[in-house]
Amino acid sequence: MAFADNLKQLPRISHLAAIQLLDSEGAVAATIENKPGQTGSLSVYNHLGQIYGAITAEAAKKGLELYAEHTDDARQNPGKHPNIDRLLALAADGKRLLRVKHLFATGIE
Repeated sequence: MAFADNLKQLPRISHLAAIQLLDSEGAVAATIENKPGQTGSLSVYNHLGQIYGAITAEAAKKGLELYAEHTDDARQNPGKHPNIDRLLALAADGKRLLRVKHLFATGIE
């Protein structure tokens, strides 16, 4: 399936403002926000966090499947898709993981 089709199968993310990915020291390695250009990645990483409990090598491999055609583009163009590049690195490493911290949208500005 194409990435757009895969996104339709994932849980909704309207309750999220962002996700922070935490390294083994607890430092924020990355933040994926609920904004145009990042919502697809937010959906993928949220789903992986829910299913696997963290972004592990196994979760990363599943994420690469979900990104579908964008995974091939990321392999051919390193740096173009940083959220996919991160999954490629985790899948290749096999040992590191990133914990997922959800930042919820409050609706209060």
